[in-house]
Amino acid sequence: MTMGPGKRVWERFGHNAIWIHDPVGGTDQAYNYGLFDFHQQNFLLRFIQGRMWYWMQGFPAQSYIEQYRRANRSVWVQELEMAPHARRELQEFLEWNERPENRFYHYDYYRDNCSTRIRDALDRALGGLIRRNTQSAPTGRTYRFHTLRLTANDPPIYTGLLLALGQPVDRPISVWEEMFLPLAVREHLRKLTVTGKDGVPVPLVRSERTLFESSDPAPASRPPFWLPFYLAGGLLLGGVAYGLATRAPGSRPARLGFLLVTWVWVLVTGAAGAVLSGLWGLTDHAAAYYNENILQASILALPLLWLLPGFVRGKRSSARLTLGLAMAVAAVSLAGLLLKLLPQFYQNNGQVIALALPAHAGVVAGLWRLARSQVT
Repeated sequence: MTMGPGKRVWERFGHNAIWIHDPVGGTDQAYNYGLFDFHQQNFLLRFIQGRMWYWMQGFPAQSYIEQYRRANRSVWVQELEMAPHARRELQEFLEWNERPENRFYHYDYYRDNCSTRIRDALDRALGGLIRRNTQSAPTGRTYRFHTLRLTANDPPIYTGLLLALGQPVDRPISVWEEMFLPLAVREHLRKLTVTGKDGVPVPLVRSERTLFESSDPAPASRPPFWLPFYLAGGLLLGGVAYGLATRAPGSRPARLGFLLVTWVWVLVTGAAGAVLSGLWGLTDHAAAYYNENILQASILALPLLWLLPGFVRGKRSSARLTLGLAMAVAAVSLAGLLLKLLPQFYQNNGQVIALALPAHAGVVAGLWRLARSQVT
């Protein structure tokens, strides 16, 4: 069973389950590996640490399907061509996996999620058929490619993920890895064959049905090209900071406006830098490791939260340190752009650079302009 995307962020990637209809045993179960509970003990702490507990469970298939109908999410079913012993092995494995002592697992967004567990269960029952045929097959796509296209309906979430995900999500992935997406499992299973009763290869997918078609538009096939909008935002922020600084010497509202704009920008980027550093150094969120965005959202900016108010009031004792720190933040951001010339710096973060670098430069230019006016 494959279910289309929903509206919540954790539903945007779709979902899947294994439906086993057993008329002999009198069961009709849909096995789901995507269960979690916001109210489980230490959920928030585990989420922050990247150590979330998910579990699997079987549900009556018809009522399970009805949940997705009510949520206006598409439901497709593929009947698989599997030998009787493979079907039994799959059913026995799922029933074993459903036991309380076996059902929990540590969730990983890309490497161990509800879809990869389905893929692995099918591959196990098919004697490794799926892995053999997909592990070395390139897709020309990356984890980030799919993440951005599937979250483009929510720009704040899109931007947050663009910022938080590091280099590991930018390497090309194989077909096997792409099946972290339920809809990719559905697509790639269609291309596989198994040995039929007479020894002739037959399609693994015997038949397909659409049980429910959502009225919502399908996700885009590619990520949006929003770099010009991020660049415009960075230029606007930097331009506003500089413009307010030029008026600040003779206007108290302009000084307060400059302080507000620069202080909020420093707060956002400094706090983001601390979060990115923590994700890399203190958690199990492997997708956030080796994140070049720490050069754009730098913890070097945090001391400016205390220095900026005194600088704007004309406190000369902190002027040199304030300007020096702001220049260091901008220089590190520029270095993040120049390092793109080296093959080791391949992260797809051009949109973050387009937003951050002009804004940092505008803040430095504004501080420089204000410092000169205070001296004269």
